[in-house]
Amino acid sequence: MNPDLSLCIPTLNAKTLLRDCLQSIYANTRVITFEIIAVDNASQDGTVEMLQAEFPAVRLIVNDHNAGFSRPINQALRVSQGRYALLLNNDTIVRPDALDRLVQFADAHPEIGICGPKVLNRDGTLQKQCRRSFATPWDLFCYFSGLAALFPKSRLFARYLVTYEDENKTHAVDAVSGSCMLIRRAVMDAIGLLDEQFFAYQEDADYCFRAKQAGWHVYYYPRAQIVHYASQGGSRADPYRSIIEWHRSYFIYYRKNLASRYVFLFNWLYYVVMLLKLGVALLVNFFRKDKFAGSRKP
Repeated sequence: MNPDLSLCIPTLNAKTLLRDCLQSIYANTRVITFEIIAVDNASQDGTVEMLQAEFPAVRLIVNDHNAGFSRPINQALRVSQGRYALLLNNDTIVRPDALDRLVQFADAHPEIGICGPKVLNRDGTLQKQCRRSFATPWDLFCYFSGLAALFPKSRLFARYLVTYEDENKTHAVDAVSGSCMLIRRAVMDAIGLLDEQFFAYQEDADYCFRAKQAGWHVYYYPRAQIVHYASQGGSRADPYRSIIEWHRSYFIYYRKNLASRYVFLFNWLYYVVMLLKLGVALLVNFFRKDKFAGSRKP
């Protein structure tokens, strides 16, 4: 009999984080049946040996190079058997009953193709990126200019991180975070797997975009909760590449899904702004004592 859930976890040089993640899954998942598929991106820290010795039930796929995020997830999805698949970062801790509740919520709402839990920082605060808009130019302008922070309850200015919605209320969103994203098997059958143009980053927004275009709903479900350390997995292992790939992935995402909404002159201006932002991000990281991609989480 096929399991309820297939957990798909890519990993790179994060042995201790992955061990903690797996232990939390086994300790805090009590109702549903599940399988775990880990895809290692040529770790050099003993991750493979740890999995083989401590978690023999985990199905292990070993790559001979860093294949990013989208490709390893697809490798896991292709062999998965669950009614649902869960994209899960290795630097997460699953809280009690989180996965049970996600599956039960999806079972109760067959129109929902994708849902995500309430993702918490280490200090217990909401990791705001776990529920997002489709990241239009206006949404990102408001976010990076500070307008969203000034007017967090405004549906005009705060759309990117949806801060006008109660974080403890279940609601529909444009996209949820790939750090923990539940996907119904019927969605994969309908729209396929992740787009491997995205080495890492934006593959979650792109997949949610495609699912919504196909008529599925995407939901944020705060009764299920995980902790996400962020910038502690593959992005810390190779921070400069991670910064470049984040900007490259957003360029691909924008060109693929959003550019047709705007005139070509605006698009070219926007591409120049993206390049400038990439340069600033690389420069800032060069002067950081502790190198990592993305913003620091509490």
